[in-house]
Amino acid sequence: MPKYLLAYHGGHNFKSKEEGMAHMVKWKAWSAGLGDAVVDPGMPVGQSKTVSADGITDDGGANPLSGITILQADSIEAACEMAKACPHVDMGGTIEVAQAMDMEMEM
Repeated sequence: MPKYLLAYHGGHNFKSKEEGMAHMVKWKAWSAGLGDAVVDPGMPVGQSKTVSADGITDDGGANPLSGITILQADSIEAACEMAKACPHVDMGGTIEVAQAMDMEMEM
């Protein structure tokens, strides 16, 4: 079954530790509800830097990455349906969904 990367962008800066914890309870329930579709629950990420031929900038661009998850699904449409129910969307964030391509890397 194909794997899909969910890349979280944006979202909400929590006003309190309790607000953040309440969001995590919702996120964990969503993730658990996906069952075996979750390959790697992923993690949130901190501030990013952008590397290009012009150098390194101290931001993640216009829409910086805020976390990732790896799922398996029958199609990208099915993966998008799973992502639609994620509480990250309810807090103003977006989720980019892309198929992970299997490729052998010879070293």
